[in-house]
Amino acid sequence: MTLHPEAQAVVDESAAAPAIDMDSISAVEMRAGALAMWSGGGPYEEVGSVTDRTIPGPAGEISVRIYLPPGDGAPSGVLVWMHGGGWVIGSLDENERACRAVCARSGAAIVSVDYRLAPEHRFPAATDDVFAAVQWAAAEFAGVPLAVGGESAGGNLAAVAALMARDRGGPSLALQLLVSPVLGRPEDGRASYDTYADGFFLSRESMEWFFRQYPRDDADLSNPYMVPLAAEDLAGVAPALILSAECDVLHDEASDYAARLVDAGVPTELVEYDGHIHGFFGLLDQRLTVSAEAHGKAAQALRDAFAAASVEIA
Repeated sequence: MTLHPEAQAVVDESAAAPAIDMDSISAVEMRAGALAMWSGGGPYEEVGSVTDRTIPGPAGEISVRIYLPPGDGAPSGVLVWMHGGGWVIGSLDENERACRAVCARSGAAIVSVDYRLAPEHRFPAATDDVFAAVQWAAAEFAGVPLAVGGESAGGNLAAVAALMARDRGGPSLALQLLVSPVLGRPEDGRASYDTYADGFFLSRESMEWFFRQYPRDDADLSNPYMVPLAAEDLAGVAPALILSAECDVLHDEASDYAARLVDAGVPTELVEYDGHIHGFFGLLDQRLTVSAEAHGKAAQALRDAFAAASVEIA
Protein backbone atom coordinates (compact mmCIF):
# COMPACT_ATOMS: atom_id res chain seq x y z
CA MET A 1 0.00 0.00 0.00
CA THR A 2 1.32 3.41 -1.05
CA LEU A 3 -0.83 6.47 -0.66
CA HIS A 4 -1.33 8.65 -3.70
CA PRO A 5 0.51 11.97 -3.11
CA GLU A 6 -2.77 13.93 -3.08
CA ALA A 7 -4.27 11.55 -0.53
CA GLN A 8 -1.06 11.74 1.51
CA ALA A 9 -1.40 15.53 1.65
CA VAL A 10 -4.94 15.21 3.02
CA VAL A 11 -3.79 12.64 5.58
CA ASP A 12 -0.89 14.87 6.66
CA GLU A 13 -3.20 17.84 7.18
CA SER A 14 -5.60 15.69 9.18
CA ALA A 15 -2.74 14.45 11.38
CA ALA A 16 -1.68 18.04 12.07
CA ALA A 17 -5.17 19.04 13.24
CA PRO A 18 -5.99 18.98 16.99
CA ALA A 19 -7.00 15.54 18.23
CA ILE A 20 -10.69 14.90 18.91
CA ASP A 21 -11.78 13.13 22.07
CA MET A 22 -14.43 10.82 20.67
CA ASP A 23 -15.59 9.82 24.16
CA SER A 24 -16.68 13.34 25.04
CA ILE A 25 -17.66 15.02 21.76
CA SER A 26 -21.33 15.60 20.97
CA ALA A 27 -23.02 15.28 17.62
CA VAL A 28 -23.48 19.05 17.49
CA GLU A 29 -19.76 19.57 18.09
CA MET A 30 -18.89 16.93 15.50
CA ARG A 31 -21.05 18.65 12.91
CA ALA A 32 -19.47 22.02 13.64
CA GLY A 33 -15.97 20.54 13.35
CA ALA A 34 -16.79 18.82 10.08
CA LEU A 35 -18.23 22.03 8.65
CA ALA A 36 -15.14 23.99 9.67
CA MET A 37 -12.77 21.60 7.87
CA TRP A 38 -14.95 21.11 4.79
CA SER A 39 -13.75 22.89 1.65
CA GLY A 40 -16.92 24.05 -0.04
CA GLY A 41 -17.63 26.21 -3.04
CA GLY A 42 -17.07 25.99 -6.79
CA PRO A 43 -16.10 25.73 -9.48
CA TYR A 44 -19.17 23.79 -10.50
CA GLU A 45 -20.07 22.02 -13.71
CA GLU A 46 -23.01 23.58 -15.53
CA VAL A 47 -26.37 21.87 -15.17
CA GLY A 48 -29.81 22.84 -16.38
CA SER A 49 -31.17 23.91 -13.00
CA VAL A 50 -30.82 23.40 -9.25
CA THR A 51 -33.91 23.65 -7.07
CA ASP A 52 -34.35 23.28 -3.31
CA ARG A 53 -37.76 22.09 -2.19
CA THR A 54 -39.50 19.88 0.33
CA ILE A 55 -41.35 16.62 -0.21
CA PRO A 56 -43.64 14.63 2.08
CA GLY A 57 -41.93 12.32 4.55
CA PRO A 58 -42.93 9.86 7.25
CA ALA A 59 -42.28 12.36 10.05
CA GLY A 60 -42.78 15.66 8.26
CA GLU A 61 -41.30 17.34 5.23
CA ILE A 62 -37.95 16.25 3.82
CA SER A 63 -35.65 18.78 2.18
CA VAL A 64 -34.27 17.75 -1.21
CA ARG A 65 -32.12 19.43 -3.86
CA ILE A 66 -33.04 18.58 -7.43
CA TYR A 67 -30.49 18.87 -10.22
CA LEU A 68 -31.73 18.75 -13.81
CA PRO A 69 -29.32 18.20 -16.71
CA PRO A 70 -28.67 20.74 -19.46
CA GLY A 71 -31.06 20.82 -22.41
CA ASP A 72 -34.80 20.97 -22.84
CA GLY A 73 -35.51 17.25 -23.03
CA ALA A 74 -36.55 14.88 -20.29
CA PRO A 75 -33.75 13.45 -18.14
CA SER A 76 -32.45 10.02 -19.07
CA GLY A 77 -33.38 8.84 -15.60
CA VAL A 78 -33.28 9.96 -11.99
CA LEU A 79 -30.73 9.19 -9.28
CA VAL A 80 -31.81 9.54 -5.65
CA TRP A 81 -28.58 10.47 -3.87
CA MET A 82 -27.65 10.35 -0.15
CA HIS A 83 -24.72 12.25 1.38
CA GLY A 84 -22.30 10.67 3.84
CA GLY A 85 -21.41 11.55 7.41
CA GLY A 86 -21.93 8.45 9.52
CA TRP A 87 -25.71 9.15 9.72
CA VAL A 88 -24.74 11.99 12.09
CA ILE A 89 -23.14 14.80 10.06
CA GLY A 90 -23.26 16.00 6.45
CA SER A 91 -25.73 17.99 4.39
CA LEU A 92 -26.92 18.66 0.87
CA ASP A 93 -24.00 21.05 0.37
CA GLU A 94 -21.39 18.33 0.97
CA ASN A 95 -21.93 16.72 -2.43
CA GLU A 96 -22.81 19.81 -4.48
CA ARG A 97 -19.90 19.48 -6.89
CA ALA A 98 -20.24 15.71 -7.24
CA CYS A 99 -23.99 15.89 -7.88
CA ARG A 100 -23.53 18.59 -10.51
CA ALA A 101 -20.75 16.64 -12.20
CA VAL A 102 -22.70 13.38 -12.37
CA CYS A 103 -25.86 15.21 -13.48
CA ALA A 104 -24.06 17.02 -16.31
CA ARG A 105 -22.21 13.94 -17.53
CA SER A 106 -25.02 11.39 -17.25
CA GLY A 107 -28.01 13.38 -18.47
CA ALA A 108 -29.85 12.22 -15.34
CA ALA A 109 -31.82 14.21 -12.83
CA ILE A 110 -30.49 13.92 -9.30
CA VAL A 111 -32.59 14.18 -6.16
CA SER A 112 -30.23 14.75 -3.21
CA VAL A 113 -31.92 13.91 0.09
CA ASP A 114 -31.45 15.74 3.42
CA TYR A 115 -32.53 12.81 5.60
CA ARG A 116 -32.88 13.03 9.40
CA LEU A 117 -29.66 12.66 11.38
CA ALA A 118 -28.74 10.71 14.52
CA PRO A 119 -28.60 10.70 17.47
CA GLU A 120 -31.59 13.04 17.55
CA HIS A 121 -33.24 10.71 15.06
CA ARG A 122 -31.95 7.17 15.36
CA PHE A 123 -32.49 4.18 13.07
CA PRO A 124 -34.75 3.77 11.15
CA ALA A 125 -35.42 7.49 10.70
CA ALA A 126 -32.85 7.95 7.93
CA THR A 127 -33.92 4.81 6.06
CA ASP A 128 -37.58 5.80 6.31
CA ASP A 129 -36.84 9.26 4.89
CA VAL A 130 -34.72 7.85 2.08
CA PHE A 131 -37.27 5.26 1.02
CA ALA A 132 -39.99 7.91 1.08
CA ALA A 133 -37.81 10.03 -1.22
CA VAL A 134 -37.29 7.07 -3.55
CA GLN A 135 -41.04 6.50 -3.75
CA TRP A 136 -41.63 10.22 -4.34
CA ALA A 137 -39.03 10.32 -7.13
CA ALA A 138 -40.59 7.27 -8.80
CA ALA A 139 -43.92 9.09 -8.94
CA GLU A 140 -42.55 12.56 -9.75
CA PHE A 141 -40.37 11.27 -12.60
CA ALA A 142 -42.73 8.55 -13.77
CA GLY A 143 -41.78 7.00 -17.09
CA VAL A 144 -38.01 7.29 -16.70
CA PRO A 145 -35.67 4.81 -14.98
CA LEU A 146 -34.75 5.22 -11.33
CA ALA A 147 -31.49 4.60 -9.44
CA VAL A 148 -30.21 5.10 -5.90
CA GLY A 149 -26.75 6.09 -4.76
CA GLY A 150 -24.68 7.55 -1.98
CA GLU A 151 -21.28 7.86 -0.38
CA SER A 152 -20.24 6.29 2.96
CA ALA A 153 -23.33 6.27 5.21
CA GLY A 154 -25.18 7.49 2.14
CA GLY A 155 -23.98 4.36 0.36
CA ASN A 156 -25.41 2.37 3.23
CA LEU A 157 -28.76 4.09 2.81
CA ALA A 158 -28.70 3.46 -0.95
CA ALA A 159 -28.01 -0.25 -0.41
CA VAL A 160 -30.81 -0.35 2.15
CA ALA A 161 -33.18 1.38 -0.26
CA ALA A 162 -32.38 -1.30 -2.84
CA LEU A 163 -33.20 -4.01 -0.29
CA MET A 164 -36.42 -2.27 0.70
CA ALA A 165 -37.48 -1.82 -2.92
CA ARG A 166 -37.02 -5.55 -3.48
CA ASP A 167 -38.81 -6.51 -0.27
CA ARG A 168 -41.72 -4.09 -0.71
CA GLY A 169 -42.47 -4.73 -4.34
CA GLY A 170 -40.85 -1.66 -5.84
CA PRO A 171 -40.20 0.82 -7.14
CA SER A 172 -38.00 -0.83 -9.75
CA LEU A 173 -34.37 0.32 -9.64
CA ALA A 174 -31.99 0.30 -12.60
CA LEU A 175 -28.84 0.67 -10.48
CA GLN A 176 -27.50 1.06 -6.96
CA LEU A 177 -24.39 3.26 -6.94
CA LEU A 178 -22.49 2.57 -3.72
CA VAL A 179 -19.42 4.72 -2.99
CA SER A 180 -17.26 3.65 -0.02
CA PRO A 181 -20.44 2.27 1.53
CA VAL A 182 -20.97 1.28 5.16
CA LEU A 183 -22.25 -2.29 4.82
CA GLY A 184 -20.97 -4.09 7.92
CA ARG A 185 -20.02 -3.26 11.50
CA PRO A 186 -16.68 -2.18 13.00
CA GLU A 187 -16.58 -5.29 15.19
CA ASP A 188 -17.03 -7.74 12.31
CA GLY A 189 -13.29 -8.45 12.15
CA ARG A 190 -12.48 -7.35 8.60
CA ALA A 191 -8.78 -6.77 8.01
CA SER A 192 -9.15 -3.25 6.58
CA TYR A 193 -10.45 -2.09 9.97
CA ASP A 194 -7.05 -3.02 11.41
CA THR A 195 -4.82 -2.09 8.47
CA TYR A 196 -6.32 1.39 8.09
CA ALA A 197 -7.51 1.90 11.65
CA ASP A 198 -5.82 5.26 12.09
CA GLY A 199 -4.00 7.79 9.95
CA PHE A 200 -6.02 7.36 6.74
CA PHE A 201 -8.61 10.16 7.09
CA LEU A 202 -11.49 7.97 8.35
CA SER A 203 -10.55 6.08 11.50
CA ARG A 204 -11.87 2.99 13.21
CA GLU A 205 -12.54 5.13 16.29
CA SER A 206 -14.75 7.47 14.28
CA MET A 207 -16.73 4.58 12.83
CA GLU A 208 -17.21 3.09 16.29
CA TRP A 209 -18.49 6.49 17.45
CA PHE A 210 -20.96 6.68 14.56
CA PHE A 211 -22.19 3.21 15.42
CA ARG A 212 -22.93 4.43 18.95
CA GLN A 213 -25.06 7.29 17.61
CA TYR A 214 -27.25 5.63 14.98
CA PRO A 215 -28.77 2.35 16.29
CA ARG A 216 -31.41 2.31 19.00
CA ASP A 217 -30.08 -0.89 20.54
CA ASP A 218 -27.96 -3.95 19.78
CA ALA A 219 -30.81 -5.62 17.90
CA ASP A 220 -30.54 -2.98 15.18
CA LEU A 221 -27.00 -4.16 14.45
CA SER A 222 -28.41 -7.40 13.03
CA ASN A 223 -31.08 -5.68 10.96
CA PRO A 224 -30.21 -5.74 7.23
CA TYR A 225 -31.94 -2.38 6.84
CA MET A 226 -29.13 -0.99 8.99
CA VAL A 227 -26.33 -3.47 8.18
CA PRO A 228 -26.88 -4.78 4.63
CA LEU A 229 -24.29 -7.54 5.02
CA ALA A 230 -26.61 -9.02 7.66
CA ALA A 231 -29.12 -9.85 4.91
CA GLU A 232 -29.52 -13.59 4.44
CA ASP A 233 -30.32 -13.24 0.74
CA LEU A 234 -29.37 -10.51 -1.73
CA ALA A 235 -30.99 -12.05 -4.80
CA GLY A 236 -33.30 -9.75 -6.70
CA VAL A 237 -31.81 -6.41 -5.67
CA ALA A 238 -30.82 -3.82 -8.27
CA PRO A 239 -27.60 -4.15 -10.26
CA ALA A 240 -24.69 -2.47 -8.49
CA LEU A 241 -21.67 -0.33 -9.16
CA ILE A 242 -19.47 -0.21 -6.05
CA LEU A 243 -16.60 2.26 -5.88
CA SER A 244 -14.11 1.83 -3.04
CA ALA A 245 -10.82 3.28 -1.86
CA GLU A 246 -7.91 0.97 -1.09
CA CYS A 247 -6.83 2.78 2.10
CA ASP A 248 -10.17 2.86 3.90
CA VAL A 249 -11.47 0.98 6.92
CA LEU A 250 -14.57 0.24 4.81
CA HIS A 251 -12.61 -1.31 1.92
CA ASP A 252 -13.17 -4.95 2.81
CA GLU A 253 -16.91 -4.73 3.38
CA ALA A 254 -17.33 -3.22 -0.09
CA SER A 255 -15.44 -6.20 -1.53
CA ASP A 256 -17.45 -8.64 0.57
CA TYR A 257 -20.76 -7.11 -0.48
CA ALA A 258 -19.76 -7.18 -4.14
CA ALA A 259 -18.91 -10.88 -3.81
CA ARG A 260 -22.23 -11.60 -2.08
CA LEU A 261 -24.13 -9.77 -4.82
CA VAL A 262 -22.35 -11.75 -7.53
CA ASP A 263 -23.06 -15.00 -5.70
CA ALA A 264 -26.73 -13.99 -5.57
CA GLY A 265 -26.79 -13.45 -9.33
CA VAL A 266 -26.89 -9.65 -9.19
CA PRO A 267 -24.95 -7.89 -11.98
CA THR A 268 -22.19 -6.12 -10.07
CA GLU A 269 -19.06 -4.13 -10.86
CA LEU A 270 -16.49 -3.31 -8.18
CA VAL A 271 -13.94 -0.57 -8.86
CA GLU A 272 -11.12 -0.05 -6.35
CA TYR A 273 -9.04 3.14 -6.40
CA ASP A 274 -5.53 2.18 -5.35
CA GLY A 275 -3.72 4.52 -2.97
CA HIS A 276 -6.83 6.54 -2.19
CA ILE A 277 -8.80 7.28 0.95
CA HIS A 278 -12.35 7.64 2.16
CA GLY A 279 -14.23 10.64 0.79
CA PHE A 280 -12.60 10.51 -2.64
CA PHE A 281 -15.92 10.89 -4.50
CA GLY A 282 -17.67 13.88 -2.96
CA LEU A 283 -16.20 15.07 0.30
CA LEU A 284 -12.65 15.55 -1.02
CA ASP A 285 -13.39 16.19 -4.68
CA GLN A 286 -11.57 19.53 -4.64
CA ARG A 287 -8.44 17.84 -3.32
CA LEU A 288 -8.23 14.59 -5.27
CA THR A 289 -8.04 14.47 -9.05
CA VAL A 290 -9.30 10.87 -8.96
CA SER A 291 -12.71 12.31 -8.08
CA ALA A 292 -13.31 13.38 -11.67
CA GLU A 293 -12.50 9.85 -12.84
CA ALA A 294 -14.95 8.41 -10.31
CA HIS A 295 -17.66 10.90 -11.34
CA GLY A 296 -17.17 9.84 -14.94
CA LYS A 297 -17.40 6.17 -14.02
CA ALA A 298 -20.63 6.77 -12.11
CA ALA A 299 -22.11 8.82 -14.96
CA GLN A 300 -21.31 6.14 -17.54
CA ALA A 301 -22.84 3.44 -15.34
CA LEU A 302 -26.01 5.51 -15.01
CA ARG A 303 -26.20 6.11 -18.76
CA ASP A 304 -25.81 2.40 -19.44
CA ALA A 305 -28.28 1.32 -16.76
CA PHE A 306 -30.88 3.90 -17.80
CA ALA A 307 -30.53 2.99 -21.49
CA ALA A 308 -31.11 -0.68 -20.71
CA ALA A 309 -34.04 0.11 -18.41
CA SER A 310 -35.62 2.45 -20.96
CA VAL A 311 -35.75 -0.39 -23.47
CA GLU A 312 -37.58 -2.52 -20.89
CA ILE A 313 -39.99 0.34 -20.04
CA ALA A 314 -40.74 0.90 -23.73
